[in-house]
Amino acid sequence: MTTRFVEIDKNRELEPQLVEAADVIKNGGLVAFPTETVYGLGASALDPDASKRIYLAKGRPSDNPLIIHISKSEEAEKYCFTSDLYYKLAEKFMPGPITVIMKKKDIVPSTVTGGLDTVAVRCPSDKVARELIRLSGVPIAAPSANTSGKPSPTCAQHVRDDLDGKVDVIIDGGECVIGLESTIVKICDGNVSLLRPGGISVEMLESVCGKINIDKAVREKLPDNVKPQAPGMKYRHYAPEAKVYLIVDDNSSDFENRAVKFINSKIEQNPKTGAMCCSEICRCLNGEYIKDLGSKNDKAEHAKKLFAFLREFDETDVTEIYAVTEDESGIGLAVKNRMLKASGYNIIEI
Repeated sequence: MTTRFVEIDKNRELEPQLVEAADVIKNGGLVAFPTETVYGLGASALDPDASKRIYLAKGRPSDNPLIIHISKSEEAEKYCFTSDLYYKLAEKFMPGPITVIMKKKDIVPSTVTGGLDTVAVRCPSDKVARELIRLSGVPIAAPSANTSGKPSPTCAQHVRDDLDGKVDVIIDGGECVIGLESTIVKICDGNVSLLRPGGISVEMLESVCGKINIDKAVREKLPDNVKPQAPGMKYRHYAPEAKVYLIVDDNSSDFENRAVKFINSKIEQNPKTGAMCCSEICRCLNGEYIKDLGSKNDKAEHAKKLFAFLREFDETDVTEIYAVTEDESGIGLAVKNRMLKASGYNIIEI
């Protein structure tokens, strides 16, 4: 397959630039496109064969459900059974980086939902994404546009590295603003459960709907015999080639000093050791392969840099990587969640 690349000028009218890609979606093809979170690999959510092509292109397990993307929050009515709670969340956070899981309607094929009777619905804020959905005339099923298991793509080059020759079109809409996949919540019996953290934090959710349940899979590995309720819950994700070890902040006063001492000792033993952590720790490290996520107080910057840094490590000859998490407030929980999965839950106590 020859992949066509389309570079979008956001200062010009979008429809003429996207009409051909929308036709590809209508005809059952695959289009990688930008969102505010990460790049998505899209196909018609109403075409069972098209959704199967997504799984094939990514090498994605078939029980890992897809998210369907809509251009307006009220379009969810066509595809699932909504509720007042859905509209409370939609009014506050849509368009934006939130996905809501609800009971699906028959119009949505089971190949899209991984065989579940629920469907994950999202209305992205990226104007290129929403215009592509509108022109396609169908909801677009889209996981991240990467080879399954690798770090999610935050720019078109990442998509090209993974999927060139496997998809029909790659749309280059620049770098993603947030850099981590959407927050996923499930509505059931009037309650909200967080299944995957993202740009909409626990604190933001609770300001709208009160106390929420945080699923164990946010912080713990899902057992092999458990079927995932949402994308990103079960399988190893975001992993570079080198082994990742995760050092978790224990809130002690000397944590940063101990982290510096520990990582420097690893670098001294093996100069091909990489590290990825906040500026306050990075500036005290001696190695060649150090990735500075930004100030420990700027977790949004950590989120934006994380996946790109994991991919950059693959361009080096590092043999092991030590990542350090900060506290879980705000988007910090989402950053920690992605680091846990990138490391395969390989946590180091220092």
